[in-house]
Amino acid sequence: MNEQITKAVEVLRSGGIILYPTDTIWGIGCDATNADAVEKIYSLKRSLGKTSMTVLLDSLDNVGRYVKRIPEIACQLFEVADKPLTLVLPGGCGVAPNLIPEQGTVGIRIPKCDFCQGVIRRLGRPIVSTSANLTGYPTPNTYKQISDEIINGVDLVVDPSCESLEATHCASSIILVGEGGEIKILRD
Repeated sequence: MNEQITKAVEVLRSGGIILYPTDTIWGIGCDATNADAVEKIYSLKRSLGKTSMTVLLDSLDNVGRYVKRIPEIACQLFEVADKPLTLVLPGGCGVAPNLIPEQGTVGIRIPKCDFCQGVIRRLGRPIVSTSANLTGYPTPNTYKQISDEIINGVDLVVDPSCESLEATHCASSIILVGEGGEIKILRD
């Protein structure tokens, strides 16, 4: 796995995009601070404008680097989550501007898989995670379901052997957290 992490970090540092396993489903990713790389993902997915893409961080301690103020409830939700959770938080900052929609939010998830954790730590920056499908098409739950267009459109396909045995093969839950701490479940 170390060799795959090293290759992924090299591609990400050079502005490339990767297809990689997470603790949920396979994702398309890039350095979340590189606007050109983010644009490559939008182009590959055939997205028209900014669409929601999650930012993966290695720990709760780093959330404050990518939002202006962390609502207290957000920390509590991350700490009690018993399955993969993406929080859409207000005041997104520190990532590529084209990752932040008009509402100013940023979706953040802290994956529980060795591959993602290794890449994020070695890169020293968050990575983008978005489903490995063309916009408007069904989300593939396994590597075998990913279209050739996606596979051939990335700079690196991480070896499927890096997939965690604990991977859920289901997308994460998504909760929108408002500035005042109000919450809205977007996907359970």
